[in-house]
Amino acid sequence: MPAKVKLQPAAHASLEVVAQQSIVSVEDQWAGLELVELDGDRAREARLVTFAPEEPAQASFDVLRTKVVRCLNVNNWTTVAITSPEPESGKSVVAANLAFSLANLQSCRVVLLDLNLRQPQISSILGLGMARPTESFLQGRSSIKSTFVRYGDNLAVSAGSHGITHSAELLQSQSARTAMIQLHDRLCPTVVIVDLPAVLGSDDVLAFLPNIDCTLLVAGAGTTTMAKIRCCEQEIAGETNLLGIVLNKCRYGRDGGYY
Repeated sequence: MPAKVKLQPAAHASLEVVAQQSIVSVEDQWAGLELVELDGDRAREARLVTFAPEEPAQASFDVLRTKVVRCLNVNNWTTVAITSPEPESGKSVVAANLAFSLANLQSCRVVLLDLNLRQPQISSILGLGMARPTESFLQGRSSIKSTFVRYGDNLAVSAGSHGITHSAELLQSQSARTAMIQLHDRLCPTVVIVDLPAVLGSDDVLAFLPNIDCTLLVAGAGTTTMAKIRCCEQEIAGETNLLGIVLNKCRYGRDGGYY
């Protein structure tokens, strides 16, 4: 089992999260989220490996987890965006695996938020048959309890199943900013993983970056060019902190599989 790590909720660097006294405690907020079971077969098909200790790729995500946690603690950061230069780089798979790996630290409260509003993928990866529209939460029309589901004791997930139009306008709205403040205030997460769309091709990522602390850029091995990576580095650096670059779809093993 992974070692238990005591992680205190960090103050958000770009959002003024003010602690508010509430009748409902943080523990009650988490307990009030609908508990769902992970479909193991579906998850393996979608290359979700960090819930199964026998998977050989789990170690790579655990190493990534440790590096991310260390950097967040040093900088007092909380919110990590996962994006890529272009589609089909596997960033949603990376986001989901990192979230489950973090949740293996029992003292770590983890939130996974799918904000790839044009083409959400997390609900498909997790097999969420009752996916709730994340845009309603960002618009202030639905509560945390009606938007998020819970895996185990410490992983909350919001993942819609259908794309929407005018996503960039919603992501840079005041209501979306207020929703993120509410999320931090009510759930007091240790880490928030935000799955964003690809940087190139739309302004969705740039619209939301002011609300996050740092970004992981996922590059597809053999497909993402250095020119595109450098272009994205410049775009991200102008808005927030670049945590690092993850090379995904690296082939390994006898069967030629990859993660």
